Amino acid sequence: MHILEHLFLVGEFPERAHLLSGLTLAQVTLCPDGASHSIFEELWHVVGYQQSIIEPGGDPAGEFYPTAVPEHEHQWHDLVRVFLDGARTAAALADAPERLALELQPGVTLADELNSVAVHNAYHLGKIVALRQRIGAWPPRETG
Repeated sequence: MHILEHLFLVGEFPERAHLLSGLTLAQVTLCPDGASHSIFEELWHVVGYQQSIIEPGGDPAGEFYPTAVPEHEHQWHDLVRVFLDGARTAAALADAPERLALELQPGVTLADELNSVAVHNAYHLGKIVALRQRIGAWPPRETG
């Protein structure tokens, strides 16, 4: 296993797909007292940063957090899919060492940026786990 797969998909804490599984729209939009953001908002923020690195060219002046809550459960599932697809794309870059070595700005390679994204993701995914714990939705139920 390459370090990028470890960082983006399966290592150090629950597999990302499992960590985000089994949540309802009501759960992901709930912002418990004292919390700064909901689960949806945390993941939306993560997706924005992750996508800005793996698919540059979007709106660099975009919002840090969403300005509206999702109205339909499929919006949550779509966000999870975009996050996981992006994480898989980041992990797959392990097979392209020449691309990882590209400088995105002087002295900063794509590999450096991906490491920053992985740390950022870990921080916000930890917040998502804490939010799940606060609302009684942790651990995720086993599916299958």
